[in-house]
Amino acid sequence: MIENPSIVVIGLGYVGLPLAAALSRQFETIGIDINKSRVAELKEGFDRTGELTAGALKDAPLVISDDLSDGENKNIYIVTVPTPVDETNTPDLTAVRKASESVGKFISKGSIVVYESTVYPGVTEKVCGPILEEMSGLKAGEDFFLGYSPERINPGDKVHTVDKITKVVAGQTQEVADLLAHVYGSMNGGNIYLAKDIPTAEASKVIENAQRDINIAFVNEIALIFEKMGLSVYDVLDAANTKWNFLPFQPGLVGGHCIGVDPYYLSFAAQEIGLDPKVILSGRSINDGMADSMAERIDNLLSGKSKLLMLGVTFKENVPDIRNSKVVDLIAALKDRGHQVDIFDPVADQEETKDEYGLELIEMPEAGSYDAVVGAVPHEAFEELSLADLLKEGGLVADIKGMWRNRPLPATIRRWSL
Repeated sequence: MIENPSIVVIGLGYVGLPLAAALSRQFETIGIDINKSRVAELKEGFDRTGELTAGALKDAPLVISDDLSDGENKNIYIVTVPTPVDETNTPDLTAVRKASESVGKFISKGSIVVYESTVYPGVTEKVCGPILEEMSGLKAGEDFFLGYSPERINPGDKVHTVDKITKVVAGQTQEVADLLAHVYGSMNGGNIYLAKDIPTAEASKVIENAQRDINIAFVNEIALIFEKMGLSVYDVLDAANTKWNFLPFQPGLVGGHCIGVDPYYLSFAAQEIGLDPKVILSGRSINDGMADSMAERIDNLLSGKSKLLMLGVTFKENVPDIRNSKVVDLIAALKDRGHQVDIFDPVADQEETKDEYGLELIEMPEAGSYDAVVGAVPHEAFEELSLADLLKEGGLVADIKGMWRNRPLPATIRRWSL
């Protein structure tokens, strides 16, 4: 077993950067990203994802590069590129395929290629392996070897960081699995679970978020039911959560790069083998439909075309990540109903939001000019916002996440929540 392997991490986003930084404290590590502006920012000590501080970046002995050739002649290659879905919710493996093509040019006999990207069972060995073989002229399982260790990064979570969580690892051979357990275990105190094989590890990852998606779908469905009954789902959940085994899920818009995507990977794999994944797709249908359901309820409470202020556009509170944000769907649904929507989000990057969705963020809301304020993302910056100052007389507060549910409001202001 190689005691001190050299490591290359491909992709320096929410997953790759913290991983590369942690590994660099134990092994010679190079982090590579083809986004030149991203690399330039990291070299200056700025991580726009907010996962690492400037101090943490400076302290990590990590070499950062935008040149793939810097990854030549290393022992372990770890691929952490995105795996989204396309417009038909079909798995889009473009990034992982391209990364495999690039890595395949540099691997040599004895190299190990590990994937952390979320995929359905079989992708590592049946999709990525052949690409690596074609590009390298080597044979997987004989000349070079495959591994899989699913990422478990939770954006904005400063507790469950990559060096503090259990890491699932799997290798094409027992020797490879043991080496990967050694490498990953060196950064998290040996907190490793060795999966039976690579497809098992792939499957374990894809069901983690599918399970969460289904649980949130249940809460979203009961939220719509109780709202029709005149009950607050948050009041109901507060009562139900007093039972020791009740699961504390919250309703809302379910987007992001994991929960809003991974169930489609699992359902795609099921359909490929002739099975109809009813529960998985039902949950996804409910969650995907929440934006339109919320827009319909808000529209019904307004008198014709109105001017709205949308607070938040990121997929999650207190993080700048806008990938697959369902707030974008809510904005579109409100605009389709004839409303003007201003978007204010001090956490999101203005340029990225415009490039990704064509949406302009305002610098600051205009006092007294809105018919409704929609609290879509519970950023800390919004908790103490003066809602009354933003609204016209008789205006509406649509508190989607219940962040102001205990705040007194003037009698002239109407309130709606799930």
